[in-house]
Amino acid sequence: MISVAILGASGRMGRLTKDLVDADANLKLHAAMDSSSAPQQMLGADVVIDFTNIGASEELVRFAVESGMKVVVGTSGWSEVKLAAIEKLLNQNPAAAVVVVPNFSIGSMLLQRFAAEAAAHFASIEIIEAHHAGKLDSPSGTAIRTAEQISKNRGSQPLIPGVDQESRGEVVAGVPIHSLRMDGVSAKQDVIFGGDSEQLVLSHDVSSHRAYSAGILRSIEFAAKSKGLTIGLENVLG
Repeated sequence: MISVAILGASGRMGRLTKDLVDADANLKLHAAMDSSSAPQQMLGADVVIDFTNIGASEELVRFAVESGMKVVVGTSGWSEVKLAAIEKLLNQNPAAAVVVVPNFSIGSMLLQRFAAEAAAHFASIEIIEAHHAGKLDSPSGTAIRTAEQISKNRGSQPLIPGVDQESRGEVVAGVPIHSLRMDGVSAKQDVIFGGDSEQLVLSHDVSSHRAYSAGILRSIEFAAKSKGLTIGLENVLG
């Protein structure tokens, strides 16, 4: 049985994770922590899962790694620089592990995979992502990772024309991202590819945060046995 400490347990994703842990015979709750909880409350858990904000997440993940713990990070905002610092810390604490999952949806993971494959065949690519009005960060971590995967598979193709215009959205890895934050939306991402006399649109729409359930459970199970730094649900699922 895997004991789980939940950071940010009072938030939407934290509450979902607590429900999943309570319902799974192979998991048990070690601690449900919020912003008033002392970091020491996570000690003794087999896996820590983090749904806080980037400021708190950096501090709490560092504490967990230095304590030799296994951590699943679901908090947005972990840049390559921040991840490099954590990887260095993991090298100093070989018993610890960090699994960073920008999006726990299997459908979203597949969209990223398909988008990376399509990117080799189209010169014109843009991303439109929408989330609920309460999401504070933009672009989303999912959109950023999608752009990075697209960029890796574009090879030596030139930068997409016109991305230096401010109205074209924030440019990540050479791909423009347009972010919407509004009521009536849970999470949606469209990747639009333009070619000669044709257009390809890859779309993923989440109607409820329950869509993340399978990814959360698999990530907890994976983290309990993992070492070092793992990034992306695709590497959790194998």
